[in-house]
Amino acid sequence: MKDTKTEAERCLGVIMLDTRFPRPPGDIGSPATWARAGIPVRFITVPGASARRVVQAQDPALLGPFADAARSLAYQGARLITTSCGFLAAWQAELQAAVDVPVITSSLLQCASMASPGIVTFDAASLHADLLHRAGVPAGTPVEGLQPGCELQSRILSDDTVLDLRQASEDVVDAAVRLVARHPEVEQVVLECTNMPPYRSAVAQATGRPVHDLETLLLKAWNQQRVKH
Repeated sequence: MKDTKTEAERCLGVIMLDTRFPRPPGDIGSPATWARAGIPVRFITVPGASARRVVQAQDPALLGPFADAARSLAYQGARLITTSCGFLAAWQAELQAAVDVPVITSSLLQCASMASPGIVTFDAASLHADLLHRAGVPAGTPVEGLQPGCELQSRILSDDTVLDLRQASEDVVDAAVRLVARHPEVEQVVLECTNMPPYRSAVAQATGRPVHDLETLLLKAWNQQRVKH
């Protein structure tokens, strides 16, 4: 298919889970995140793709709808496509194969290029070895998850319309502090969850380590795309 989109029409495409929970600036699914960066964005929601179904069930029936969403965004002018859940790294290869533009499903993809990374994840019990392997995460990379049932995790899994942002920040910081306490060799912290970037600065202050997430990865990739075009 011939690309007829002008540079002005090109945008970042975000494949969204089917959710309603609050998304403060920094969250990949928040329009404010991209407005403050001056990046035009298009969102497309995959119906029925709840957090539980994507994170915990990792339902293979959703792969087709996610691939369709990627194709739709590419057709609409997306020059870079991402997702609103880090666990979709499991389908990085499949989603990239569906379109001709770059796809960055997850912050986990950057672990392969880092020295001594450590991961803070939304759900450690669901972040299994095969998924990490698919994302190219080096074997043995330390992983620490949110405390099960904490504010951030429970609100997202229940798809609540309210979220205590201060407590959510403490939840993420707590997991990151546990990560570096248990694994002092960790030099760089990677936040797996696309809802965690709002708390990046707090994590960096608490751990004394550089902190990376999907927002920082996408900003870098977007700027690289601009240089190419």
